[in-house]
Amino acid sequence: MQPSSTLLVKLLWLPLVLPGQPQLVRSISNLVDESGTCHCVVFLPNNSTLLQQLEQLQSAVQKLAGKYEQLMSRANDYARAIEEQDNQVLEMNHIPEFRNPSTVASHDESPAFNLLRVELEGVQRLASQLNIKGGVSGAADLLHQLQGKVTNASLTLKVLADTEQRSFNALQQEVDVLEGQLSQCEREKEQDQASRDSGLPLAPGSCAHGGLQKVSRPFVLNLNWRGISYKAGAWGRDSAPKPASSLYWVAPLRADGRYFDFYRLYKFYDDLMLLKNYEQWKMGYGDGSGNTVYNNFMYFNYYGTNDMAKVDLSSNTLVLRRPLPGATYNNRFSYANVPWTGLNFAGDEEGLWVIYATEHSKGNLVISRLNASTLEVEKTWHTSQYKPGLSGTFMACGVLYALRSLSTRQEEIFYAFDTTTGQEHTLSILLDKMLETLHGINYCPWDHKLYVYNDGFLVTYDLIFLTTKYQLPIRASAKRLSGAHAPQKSIRPNRPFRP
Repeated sequence: MQPSSTLLVKLLWLPLVLPGQPQLVRSISNLVDESGTCHCVVFLPNNSTLLQQLEQLQSAVQKLAGKYEQLMSRANDYARAIEEQDNQVLEMNHIPEFRNPSTVASHDESPAFNLLRVELEGVQRLASQLNIKGGVSGAADLLHQLQGKVTNASLTLKVLADTEQRSFNALQQEVDVLEGQLSQCEREKEQDQASRDSGLPLAPGSCAHGGLQKVSRPFVLNLNWRGISYKAGAWGRDSAPKPASSLYWVAPLRADGRYFDFYRLYKFYDDLMLLKNYEQWKMGYGDGSGNTVYNNFMYFNYYGTNDMAKVDLSSNTLVLRRPLPGATYNNRFSYANVPWTGLNFAGDEEGLWVIYATEHSKGNLVISRLNASTLEVEKTWHTSQYKPGLSGTFMACGVLYALRSLSTRQEEIFYAFDTTTGQEHTLSILLDKMLETLHGINYCPWDHKLYVYNDGFLVTYDLIFLTTKYQLPIRASAKRLSGAHAPQKSIRPNRPFRP
């Protein structure tokens, strides 16, 4: 006698059929007595092989179910471990010693991950074997369900591996960037320390140094002209060695990138940053972004000519206009990607300069030192550099430095010409930039800064010079030509313009 629930469980197994095998239950007779007790007699075949197969199949299914439970438990533990390890890695990013990305181990290469993957593959093989052998009909549904769960577990593990690999790659890239920045900071620190150890800081307007050593990172000031975008132009500070005032000036170009017709003056840098307390003057005859300010006078290329022009900033009066002999103009031999730069003026510790090209020089760069009062050419040097192949130039302590573009975010100061010795030198000093094109590069001896108009942004760079003399490799000698005189042209006053 057995309870009906137990009997029901046993009876459920009776219709199970193995493919290709006879029915396990040959006959059933039952009788219910007066008390309601059921008497059953079951005649099973005397075939121990089939019973053994049934028992093996049931054992295998139970083993598969147990493996699945273990697998899911391990997958959950693995997911938690990933999260904990990622948090630890992010915390380690703040530790200076954590620099080498090779020290970050990928989870899919760890022993725990490999063990989990091997166990999953074993469960998949077991499920495949059971599917091939076939099973009793009651176990088939369970087997099918477990196969689906194993497949899901496999996909889950693959997703975890792929996600973790992507996270690892992104983290490795971030570590690479941080490591590069750290290395750059270490190099700059070493260079700064070497400069400090070699002598005293460079005094304003002093040339007691061995030439340009490096350029700082850019400091950016965004200028908003009441919603109007002026991408090209020039700006800076009075480039005289000892200016009478700390005057800052900004001279944007119109939309065509050529016409220079007004400028602003700021007495203090804070006013420039806040765009307040300025004077704005209209002039109407400037050409390009090659202008500069020296001793409170602005020098620029007069529109549509090869004339040099001089304006008194105190009164906005054109006080002098003189042609530059042989200089090309009207966009002939301009800098690369910077049109209308026929004449490029520069001021430094040695005086006022103009940089240009001639037909006689076949487009190669020509340097002339000017008399700041009369605009007469005092001396001239020819270089080996093709002007349209350069992105810009500036003068510092009588040395011309030339730039070329390496990419949309970096320039290289690659060439120097020393007007004192007439010799050329090769350099490699990198200069970062915000946007692609540099306009109106101006150097100020008083603070040793470069002032650059970078596609609408006002950018400054600190120049760091070697404080000991050194000799760079000489490339070639240069010719020095005597300056030519030209008659002065008439001048006319200007009127202030208030927007």
